[in-house]
Amino acid sequence: MNRFIEKFAGNKYLNHWAVFGMDAVVSMLSTLVTMVGVRWLSVVQFPVGIIGRVVLLSMLVSAVTRLVLKTYKIIIRYSTLRDTGKLCLNAFAKTIILYTIVNMIGYMSWHQVVSAFIVDMALTRAGQLSMRIIMITVYDMFMIRVSRDRTRVLIYGTEVKSVALEARLRYSEHYAIRGFLEYGTKRRAQKVSDLSIFYFNEESNLRYVANKMNIKAILFPNYETAKEESERLIHYCESLGLKMLIAPPIDQYDENAKSRNYIREVRIEDLLGRDEIKIEADEVSRSFEGKAIMVTGAAGSIGSELCRQIAQMHPNELILFDNAETPMHNLRLELESKYPDLIFTPYIGDVRFPHRVKEAFRRYRPQIVFHAAAYKHVPLMEENPCEAVYANVIGSRNIADMCVETGVEKMIMVSTDKAVNPTNVMGASKRLAEIYVQSLGVAIEDGKVKGCTKFVTTRFGNVLGSNGSVIPRFREQIANGGPITVTHPDIVRFFMTIPEACRLVMEAATMPTENKICVFDMGEAVKITDLAIKMIKLAGLTPDKDIKIKFTGLRPGEKLYEEVLSNEENTIRTSHEKIRLAKVRQYDYHEMVPLFDNLAELARKVYVEDTVRAMKQIVPEFISKNSEFEKLDNERKEQIA
Repeated sequence: MNRFIEKFAGNKYLNHWAVFGMDAVVSMLSTLVTMVGVRWLSVVQFPVGIIGRVVLLSMLVSAVTRLVLKTYKIIIRYSTLRDTGKLCLNAFAKTIILYTIVNMIGYMSWHQVVSAFIVDMALTRAGQLSMRIIMITVYDMFMIRVSRDRTRVLIYGTEVKSVALEARLRYSEHYAIRGFLEYGTKRRAQKVSDLSIFYFNEESNLRYVANKMNIKAILFPNYETAKEESERLIHYCESLGLKMLIAPPIDQYDENAKSRNYIREVRIEDLLGRDEIKIEADEVSRSFEGKAIMVTGAAGSIGSELCRQIAQMHPNELILFDNAETPMHNLRLELESKYPDLIFTPYIGDVRFPHRVKEAFRRYRPQIVFHAAAYKHVPLMEENPCEAVYANVIGSRNIADMCVETGVEKMIMVSTDKAVNPTNVMGASKRLAEIYVQSLGVAIEDGKVKGCTKFVTTRFGNVLGSNGSVIPRFREQIANGGPITVTHPDIVRFFMTIPEACRLVMEAATMPTENKICVFDMGEAVKITDLAIKMIKLAGLTPDKDIKIKFTGLRPGEKLYEEVLSNEENTIRTSHEKIRLAKVRQYDYHEMVPLFDNLAELARKVYVEDTVRAMKQIVPEFISKNSEFEKLDNERKEQIA
């Protein structure tokens, strides 16, 4: 039964050749009735045999006009007024051609031809429209019968996107649209697409509508409207136990109005994301089109999204550089499926090993390199500082040096807000990478080092949903029944979605930002405790009743408040409102080289304290917090004293 319903609800409800046949029958019957009527009412009657010839001629002409105008391909249940006009045009074309031929052959007198033309056109048009109305009515009656198995939904808003969403889902096998929901006081009865508009301005209004119409979910047409209602309608839905659904963007629907990504429940990422960030897509695309592009850390959260976005810009070749075998394999399968025309090469390698880096660069000769490979977890790097230096500092140096050696046009390095006044090893290691890359770029620009590579560094904060980040961890803890663990009641963080972070990275790469550090506007800080509470409610649970929140204390090296990246005091404006240039101290490359050589040697020998001490020497603003390395700061203070 379910298979029958699915087929019935799908586009094969009526095969278009079946529609073609029914239209042909309607056309022939219209001509037959017309000819019989005209002969019976005429003073001078034509031979009966003429009727059969004209009906056969009508069938031929009707077939030709339908094939030309393609009216049989119109999906009946999606018919609109424009389609009605096409049917009328088809009826007119058929009758004008048919009776012109009849008049030329001389079967009938001219006044009989005119009468037959008018009657036949009216009957053909009425017959086709009636047939479609009957089929739509039958379909609607059937879908109403089976709608008890579908989720009854109200669509939020009456804007164009909401109305278009109702049209796309009108005959969904999963959702029964029962009306539209608007914020405001109740007005006189209004309808859109023959569906009622319901109004609410408090929770009791929504409860009344939900109970009256047996509504199970509210469907938002896009991310923006969901975020706008995050403190009102979504709160009411959480309280009433209504599902909150969100529709995929229109470009994720296929030509048959089916979604390639299923409508899903609202996630916390939808509510934290800001308004869509606009970039100069055409200019960015031209910058990468036809180029050989390498992405290090390609299988990671940022790297993989960079690969997806670059794949849409028609590069000549995309080189995926990463040491994570299984994530690389998964990315490979995804790119093969989504971008069959993309030329790409997965390359298993580690940025810490210069010989492997050199082999990749010399084999593939990338023109643009996005360097996203790095260790990123603060507590782990605090416990393993030599590995942080090895991957984040030495690895970045290996990539930058090879870019210069092989004549790469531009290297774009992904950094972090934790590099600003670092309080932990991870942040300090990223600041060291910034220093090396920027000083090398300035040395090339000043003619002190031979090369042509331009370097761009980008800084941003936490990305929503990245591997090992707070949101996936909270989601897993909720699924396991809690508790949710938060380090401190007052801890706050800045968040950005992975796609918008990658869009800004690519935009910064095309701007005149050579040898500069680009920082992104991260919006408003989010209190992690509030984030946990909202995620519990989105799961339909009650904080501190169904799921407990447990405070565990700040981890080694962790800040309570992250640095604001883009304030007026420490940045310079650019042409893009979301991208600014950091005001940072510049270092002399030739002075830095021996310091970095020493740091690399200490890290290789795993001299932990000496490694961190050397980091603090190069980055004096690196002051450890809640860490065993605070003693090195005290040691330095004593030396200064």
